[in-house]
Amino acid sequence: METNLSTKDLRAFLALSQTRNFGQTALQLHTSQSALSALIARLEEQLGARLFDRTTRSVSLTDAGQAFSVHAASLLRQTQEAVQAIQDTLALRQGKVAVAALPSLAASLVPELLARFHAAHPQVRLSLIDTLSAHAFALVRDGKVDFALTAADPQQEDLVYEPLTQDHFVLLCAPDHPLARQRTPIALAQTLAYPHVSMSPTASVRQYVDEALGRENLRFAPAFEVDHIATIGALLAAGLGVGVLPETACELIAHRGLVTRALRAPGIQRPLGLVRRRSPPLSPAAQALRGLLVAHFQLPD
Repeated sequence: METNLSTKDLRAFLALSQTRNFGQTALQLHTSQSALSALIARLEEQLGARLFDRTTRSVSLTDAGQAFSVHAASLLRQTQEAVQAIQDTLALRQGKVAVAALPSLAASLVPELLARFHAAHPQVRLSLIDTLSAHAFALVRDGKVDFALTAADPQQEDLVYEPLTQDHFVLLCAPDHPLARQRTPIALAQTLAYPHVSMSPTASVRQYVDEALGRENLRFAPAFEVDHIATIGALLAAGLGVGVLPETACELIAHRGLVTRALRAPGIQRPLGLVRRRSPPLSPAAQALRGLLVAHFQLPD
């Protein structure tokens, strides 16, 4: 049996089951007694059972009415809770946002934005996964995160890439290194005269350096290849080489007291952007966090 019960039907049934009086229930529901009688009759027709025994003096629940009353209140409550959940989600009083971000962004820009979002919407649950771009794309595609902050455009039909900003690379070295004394921008090729400390080839940071040197037909052969920026900072501070990193990554090792020097034009620029699925659209909470990012970079929304 297919039924089409409305909250109006449930409220009328529950009110009548409590008052056992059509006139009193009609007043309570701000309707006429005849309209209430017609509503109950339609409800009984839908359910295929008489819910009330009516006499000129009394109204009582039938066995079927007793059975229905056990569930009617629960159905009405669940409907009201569902509506409230939708309203809370739209008003950002509940919900969740999951973000994937490059490690350099996850340890610099993102925490500040998450803190601002949490202050404005404390009931929304936040989660962050720090990972490289390739894995970030997979997380977005699989729906495990709402969006990702990455350094590359995936150029896939199922993903949308929104440019946010450019991350400029700089040279880093210990204060007593010969290049620390140079005040003018340094050519990338010039730095190859010294040992380099670099990320591993799978990292986007390394790939941008490889590409820049490749345009000059130069091969990059670092003395050290590591997976963590903190390790690069420690090796550079120990005087074991120079490094070329994006400015966002430099913030993570600023405590090492390293010297930074600009690279000579054209230098290396790493685009940073937001990656999301085309469908479904972002949730209200994820859209609000995206709005904070857009505002941070002073971009048109």
